[in-house]
Amino acid sequence: MAVTLPWLRPNGTLITKQLLFTRADSSGAVRRTDFNTRVWKPALVKAGVLPQPRPGERHQAAREHGMHALRHFYASVLLDAGESIKALSTYLGHSDPGFTMRVYTHLMPSSEGRTRKAVNSMYEALAATADGPQTAQGA
Repeated sequence: MAVTLPWLRPNGTLITKQLLFTRADSSGAVRRTDFNTRVWKPALVKAGVLPQPRPGERHQAAREHGMHALRHFYASVLLDAGESIKALSTYLGHSDPGFTMRVYTHLMPSSEGRTRKAVNSMYEALAATADGPQTAQGA
């Protein structure tokens, strides 16, 4: 299904794109709320993360149970791996890295955590080299 929108900026140039995911009745794009209600939340119930709602009731409404949690997970993995805020901003579709920094600062590893990781990596690399008595005997 083709959709024409200003994909790059809210008031930008209109661009037509073919959608990869469409509604089952082909009436348009899959809406986040539909996906959340019909696919994501039932998957969380099946995984034991959420309780099964009673008949006629909706799933629990909590931001941490929605699809937005995947964005936070993605951002935290990249930040923990040392990705820059500028790159993360681009990946998340933010036009302002400052906005990304304000939203995701709490996910950034502390300098103490980075220091521990760096020192641990150095010692792990040293431990992997053969420099004990068996090395001398083999020479």
